[in-house]
Amino acid sequence: MKINKLDQLLEVKHDEKMKLAVIASHDDGVLEAIVKASEIGIIEPILIGDEIKTKEIAKELKINVGKYEIIHEPELEKAAQLGVKLVRENKANFIMKGLIDTSTLLRAVLNKEWGLRTNSLLSHVMVYEIQNYHKLIYLTDGGMNISPNLEQKIKIVENSVTVVKALGNEKVKVACLAAKEKVDPKMAATVDALELKNRYLEGHFEQGVVVDGPMALDLAISQDSARIKGYESEVAGDADILLVPSIEMGNGIGKSITYFADGKSAGIIMGAKVPIVLVSRADSYQSKLYSIALGGVISRYYNLT
Repeated sequence: MKINKLDQLLEVKHDEKMKLAVIASHDDGVLEAIVKASEIGIIEPILIGDEIKTKEIAKELKINVGKYEIIHEPELEKAAQLGVKLVRENKANFIMKGLIDTSTLLRAVLNKEWGLRTNSLLSHVMVYEIQNYHKLIYLTDGGMNISPNLEQKIKIVENSVTVVKALGNEKVKVACLAAKEKVDPKMAATVDALELKNRYLEGHFEQGVVVDGPMALDLAISQDSARIKGYESEVAGDADILLVPSIEMGNGIGKSITYFADGKSAGIIMGAKVPIVLVSRADSYQSKLYSIALGGVISRYYNLT
């Protein structure tokens, strides 16, 4: 099933529900989205955190958590460890951050002895649905890596490609963004973008992936802009992935989509053995629900590949 709209994430039928370990479950916004995701058949939650507070919040929200497994662990570091170990023991398929600092959660994920490390890099992928773009757009990395070098960008691209393919896309077009399309030695973003394109031409990336750059944002998403500027590229005006050179650019584009363009969104952290749902308290209920569904779809994709 190819997913073209975020609402379709909520319609994916799983052979079996993906089990979601929710770390520090005593968070009203997260708890509300989890229960809804469970009711529509996307996930089976395992709630790890302060059981008393979790049940108090559920009562205030008038939702029922009595049918879910709840592991009482009010200490946040221990809650994170428990969630990670559930995944390691194949008792959970993916993880979601509740009322816990991101650094505390990721410390457990990256533990060298019993964590969920891989040879990749943790990176953040946002999926946006925008009214005036013809398909979903994937933005990376505006949430974790501050100023990635070339080798880190390669891993960031690979992580985001997994997300795009998990949503049913066989071909993935990656635009390496910079301030302009001409290579300038004084602008590292343009130099890295050209090298990423060269790596693609050398066959570094998996089949179906096309990487091009450097290109400014307008060239990546507007065929008219590419035509007017005489920029010829298979990616121009039809990008799936926007690879940003810095967290500032990624954060700015993402917030602009949300607040100026009223874009719908879902977010995920990739690069560990399982996807990690990490949402902001400022994210809408809808965005939290989409993010949970996205994590479930990616987990299913992992199981099938």
